[in-house]
Amino acid sequence: MILSSTERRGDARERLLARLLDAFHEALPSPEVSLREIAARTDTSHALLRYHFGSLPGVLAAMLEAQRTRDNEKLFEAAQEGTFDDLVMAIWRAYTRPEQLSRVRGFFHVVGLAAYSPEDFREFIDSLGDLTKMLASLAEREGLGTEEALTAATVAVAAIRGLLLQEVLTPAARSEDAVALILRMSKGRSA
Repeated sequence: MILSSTERRGDARERLLARLLDAFHEALPSPEVSLREIAARTDTSHALLRYHFGSLPGVLAAMLEAQRTRDNEKLFEAAQEGTFDDLVMAIWRAYTRPEQLSRVRGFFHVVGLAAYSPEDFREFIDSLGDLTKMLASLAEREGLGTEEALTAATVAVAAIRGLLLQEVLTPAARSEDAVALILRMSKGRSA
């Protein structure tokens, strides 16, 4: 069977992405690192990285997408047995582990770049709704209507991301207390 050049390029991109993920584990390269340094760490060439990902921000976005997809699969498994609140807390705990700090910083770096150039980050932007969909599904399972469930999920994810940004910028903040407060408010309970 003869594969098209596009299929071969896709396979090569996936293999290269797997090497990047293996080399950096749960972390992301710093935005100050050059493609040449990343290439050296992954035993490849910067030209291949540029060909498959376009730029350093393209490498970061692809790595984040892959890491978040893997995270979401684990969170989805946990959500099967849990509640909306359980999943919110699981998301929070997953992304506030110390080894996640470079990824959280990288996430906000790529989001900032995507805000200025959304056409260059379309796949990344399109993947940002995955957690919202998971949470909305749980909220519906718990009795909320479709629209209300989506709103509750959207607010929860926005709050988590805002609190994660606060954690990056001012780590001494009491963000876990804020997450608990947001959950009580989302249920219409008194703070």
